[in-house]
Amino acid sequence: MENIRIPIGAWVDSAFDWLKENVAWFFDAVTWLFNFLIEVLTDVLVDLHPLVIILLLALIGWVLRSWQMAVGTVITMFFIMTMDQWVASMQTLALVLIAAVIAVIIAVPVGILAARNEAASTVIKPILDFMQTMPSFVYLIPAVTFFGIGVVPGLVATVIFALPPGVRFTELGIRGVDSETVEAGQSFGATPGQILRGVQLPLATPTIMAGINQVIMLALAMAVIAGMVGADGLGKNVVEAIATQNLPLGVEAGLGVVIIAVYLDRVTAALGNAKDYPRSLVAGLRRRSAKNKTAAAAA
Repeated sequence: MENIRIPIGAWVDSAFDWLKENVAWFFDAVTWLFNFLIEVLTDVLVDLHPLVIILLLALIGWVLRSWQMAVGTVITMFFIMTMDQWVASMQTLALVLIAAVIAVIIAVPVGILAARNEAASTVIKPILDFMQTMPSFVYLIPAVTFFGIGVVPGLVATVIFALPPGVRFTELGIRGVDSETVEAGQSFGATPGQILRGVQLPLATPTIMAGINQVIMLALAMAVIAGMVGADGLGKNVVEAIATQNLPLGVEAGLGVVIIAVYLDRVTAALGNAKDYPRSLVAGLRRRSAKNKTAAAAA
């Protein structure tokens, strides 16, 4: 038994070599596209004056959640500036936003497919289980093999790592729509596509947004780990702090990650449940509009 060995690693290595030789054009295209997206968004976030970015983030927090969120955003983002972690934070934010958008673009259609097709769901669920049990560092290995060192393998690994909750929550949200509501749409002659767009997706939106929230959180977690393969940002600073035993740098970069994580979590949570935040600017404008309509009707 000691001499029995299945060379799975060698098989995978051979498969990777074949892919690199025969599908190199695809990896080159992905590398160009991801580099372009990252460079454009990073340049925008870094070149704009920090106060402009801070005010914009604060406005988003006020619009979606509350004025307290806006004040907290100004304070915490100014805190990042004073720690000299602003550029690294914007690089991380760019990586997270692009990775999250790509992950959602992939995850939502796959989740819809899983919700509407039992055979697809049977195949997809074990794959998601496998992806979620795989250690996060392992995702870096194939990414580096195909894309080398830099921001692109970090982005690819982040997208893959963040995918599962988006798929799961989309499937859960659509399957959770009341069957009687769907049957009512069918009784009026609505096509499956019309039911999906007009009934299932709107009712499943809070659940899907909860999934997107998890996608963003996982993307941020992986974006930090991506610093190990050369992705710029707070993750790179954390890796440098570990390598050089630089405690101040590690603490400051870690606090930057926490601040960005809390901000993104609060904002995305409000997107899916806007009615739960009466102090938001949107809620205030809605109340004012309702009062004006009531006054106009009374007159």
